[in-house]
This record gives sequence, structure tokens and C-alpha cells, in this order.
Amino acid sequence: MRADKPSYPVHALKTYELRRYRRALEHSLKAIPVGTPVRELLHTRLAEVLAEEECRARPHIACG
Repeated sequence: MRADKPSYPVHALKTYELRRYRRALEHSLKAIPVGTPVRELLHTRLAEVLAEEECRARPHIACG
């Protein structure tokens, strides 16, 4: 599974697109050996996706 960067910013993705992107990132992280530089980039992107999902789950928190 490929985890290409989406054509829109993470905050602009629809919920199903965000979920697909998260799954693609998780699968890519499992496939890439520990210690490779790209793994850190994928970890950063995954953290951004998880933060957006958490923000959407709590509507009373201002996202930014």
C-alpha cells in the first residue's frame, strides 16, 4: 500500500480520505525497516493525521 501525500492539506480531507491516508501510512511504516530516513517523515505525517482525527472527534476544541 502506498502512502502518497494527498493532493489537499490534511485538514481539508474528508473523513474517509483521512482514514484511508492514516491506514496507508500505518501499513507503510510496518513495511519500512527501522532506521531509514523516510520512516521519520511518515511518522510525522501520521502524527498530523492522528491530531486531525482527534480534533474532529472533539468538536468543542478549537483546531488549528
